[in-house]
Amino acid sequence: MITSIPEKDILKLLQYQLDNLFMLSGEERIELERVFPVVLDKLQYCFSKTVNKYYQKQMGGVIYPYFNPFHSCQYAIFLYFFSKVVSDNQQYTLLADKIYYLNKMLNSCDLFYQINLPSFWGCEHPCGSIMGRAQYGEGFFFYQCCTVGGNHGCYPVIGNNVYMYAHAQIIGNCHIGDNVKVGAGCLVKDQDVPANSLVFGQSPNLIIKPVK
Repeated sequence: MITSIPEKDILKLLQYQLDNLFMLSGEERIELERVFPVVLDKLQYCFSKTVNKYYQKQMGGVIYPYFNPFHSCQYAIFLYFFSKVVSDNQQYTLLADKIYYLNKMLNSCDLFYQINLPSFWGCEHPCGSIMGRAQYGEGFFFYQCCTVGGNHGCYPVIGNNVYMYAHAQIIGNCHIGDNVKVGAGCLVKDQDVPANSLVFGQSPNLIIKPVK
């Protein structure tokens, strides 16, 4: 993976942000350094699946995944993966909280580390979006002001390559099939949507159209 600035400077940037906002202990700094290569591996895989031109860089006729920490969507994905990896060690839950909080402050989206986003996912203009508990398929993608969450203890199951456009919501006992596009302003609540569909409107009066 190609990075816009040296990898060591990306780590220093994160440490500086966390230390100035929340204060880092010496042990937390060491933990950040320890898991940093693991996070970069996850990021490289995610970005290698992304077709967005800003996530790619050509060098010597070969296209590589590209990470620019000053691209806010890329940095949001980076911070989610970082908080997720750190949270695997219960000794550093507080550090995971700090990274999650930093992501929320910088990018105005809620991507809690206990939420299991897939290995390959993306976002565009994610301000105001909240990704709650659900089963997410690979290739999940969302725009601004989107919400995924539960209803009466039931949570969505979302298939592969599902796109949520601005202000879309998937709430409660929903099964969303593969290759579904949830239209802008759509509310899917306690309803299923078949694969290869475009859905818009509001539950229970959804309009579902098949797409190739």
